[in-house]
Amino acid sequence: MVLRAQTTNIYLLVPIALLAVLLGTAVIRGPSLVSPAGAGSAIIVAAPLILATYSLMVLAVAGRGTIDLAVGPLLAFINVVVVKLSTSGILVSPIATFIVALGLGMLYQLAFALVVIYVRVQPIIVSLSGFLALTGINLVILKRPGGIAPPFMQDWGLGTTIFSPVLLILVLATVGWYLFTATTFYSNLKMTGYDERAAWTSGVKTDVVRIGAHLIAGIYVGLGAICYTALISSGDPTQGQNMTLTAVTALVLGGVALSGGRGGATGALLGAISLWLIGYVLATFNFGAIQAFITQMIYGLILVGSLLLTLLVPFIGRYVSFVSPWSMFLIFGFVVVGIMLQVATIDLYNGAGGVAANLPLAERYFLLEPARIDSEGSGLSPIQGLALLTCVAAISFTVAARLMDQKIHQRRMGLFQYLFIAALMLAFFIAVALRASGWSMVGGYG
Repeated sequence: MVLRAQTTNIYLLVPIALLAVLLGTAVIRGPSLVSPAGAGSAIIVAAPLILATYSLMVLAVAGRGTIDLAVGPLLAFINVVVVKLSTSGILVSPIATFIVALGLGMLYQLAFALVVIYVRVQPIIVSLSGFLALTGINLVILKRPGGIAPPFMQDWGLGTTIFSPVLLILVLATVGWYLFTATTFYSNLKMTGYDERAAWTSGVKTDVVRIGAHLIAGIYVGLGAICYTALISSGDPTQGQNMTLTAVTALVLGGVALSGGRGGATGALLGAISLWLIGYVLATFNFGAIQAFITQMIYGLILVGSLLLTLLVPFIGRYVSFVSPWSMFLIFGFVVVGIMLQVATIDLYNGAGGVAANLPLAERYFLLEPARIDSEGSGLSPIQGLALLTCVAAISFTVAARLMDQKIHQRRMGLFQYLFIAALMLAFFIAVALRASGWSMVGGYG
């Protein structure tokens, strides 16, 4: 059962690895991210993209290659309608605002589902028509960016703290999906996505399932529009096109199968966060006037690369089936958290220098480098070096144990056994060479 679950989730390996690399790079390039204000701003900026990706994920799981290209213009449509009503003084109450936003999203998706199911028009044609129609309607409602968001949203987009109403919306939307996966309706949805004919012959009302999937997608788009309105505190009819491209790229990057039947909030969340981190990292470089074009080019290249990796995942899965996505997530998580701690405490390191620190024992040994006269050495206290070696040993033991458990009944070793043994031998020779030159991890030069 465990092996089967790992095989099903093997597509999460790529987004997990990419997220770790991007997050580590983002923290190094932009240290302000490791702060309450930096993390709070990141959550508020990324929330609309995450919720839009959730919307696409639900439709993709339902099958038939349903990718709603109008998700961006629809989000912008809800945004300009809410702002227009708020500016006119009609929409003031938070409850009324949520009802309007969610209702518009659900009504559009209901019309989408009815046309696809009963008129039997291909989903790509309906979504493209919606994209073009909503793009024009948005400009009719609001000719240029402007207007005022509802008064209760004015403070939502400040991003001065991690905990905000936007974070609450995002958490509730994610938890709601996981609760939904425990229902029979979700099982019917996945069955319909895998094989609609088999689901129909099994007694599943596939039309009802598809309509339900579209309604859920409409709820996610409505929540994304509320977060987007809180972010900009006004209306913007022009941002829908970019949102569509980014959300589709995040969907593919998260390992969601466009053919249907496979996907979830985990992959969509990883893909959306990775796309936001790419934009964040690129913003730390100065490309001048072509900054926007470089960003769009990177998104396109990532989309193509993700599709190619999706084709390679079944082949790669044969050789890395011993690797659990969640164990990989924990390993990369330790590394990224270590980078964050280093960035967050770098001022303490620089402030200590080579002078003995008269601080409490815990801070002296866990946060500050050991006092020394010269500036050479590893900069690790004995306890820090011991903690580092313990983590490396635990990771090595975990990998070795999984390798032995996976290959114990095979007479010949696989590729990863040879690579693991070669890595251990290389680490041994490096340790010997460093030891011979008088270097010690926990003490610097001896």
